Amino acid sequence: MTFISRRDLLKRVGTGAVALGALEADARPVDAAIQTAAAVKAVKREPLQSFTSTEADLMEAILTRLIPTDEHGPGAVDCGALRYIDRGLASGLSTSRQAYTAGLAALERYAQSSRGAAFAKLSPTDQDSLLIDVETGAATGFNGSSAAFFAMLLGHTHQGMFGDPYYGGNANFAGWDLLRYPGVRTMVSAADQQALEARQLKPNHRSAYDYESFTKASHGD
Repeated sequence: MTFISRRDLLKRVGTGAVALGALEADARPVDAAIQTAAAVKAVKREPLQSFTSTEADLMEAILTRLIPTDEHGPGAVDCGALRYIDRGLASGLSTSRQAYTAGLAALERYAQSSRGAAFAKLSPTDQDSLLIDVETGAATGFNGSSAAFFAMLLGHTHQGMFGDPYYGGNANFAGWDLLRYPGVRTMVSAADQQALEARQLKPNHRSAYDYESFTKASHGD
């Protein structure tokens, strides 16, 4: 089940982060992960901008399985991926709004027809097997292949987990900490570079938009 393998996820997403000067994406010690998870806790659901409450409940159940909170750290829900996607659909991701409306409705219908219950009522094992059906295109009732909907959802989940916190996700920089990304820097000294190579550069926990040289873009740009 590639979509819920945190180690594979860190390796996959970490490839891009390393290109930006991040540390190698290895799992952190369990005690550090637990501390991060405790610091993040669950992001409180703010007033919704795009999703209905029913859609948001379903999204939260799905995100809990896509990237669950575990001994390595907080998952997608705790990191604010739902908030990121909801905000994005009201702005920079607005062209995907109809795809979410249709896709979530199709997923819920498929859960009822194939598993006999709403997605949120299924056991974690059945939820995972259903999401695998969606991921592989085996799920029926979607406009086109269910795999296209899954790819969009997973991509936005990754953005909400590891993107700049300015856009509503990556709460308390937990996603960057999971990747061991030291943070955005406009200047890197020789000492910083040595610390980076030795995996000892401390994260600065700063958004790109904390620097005047970065222009704030609309969500999703």
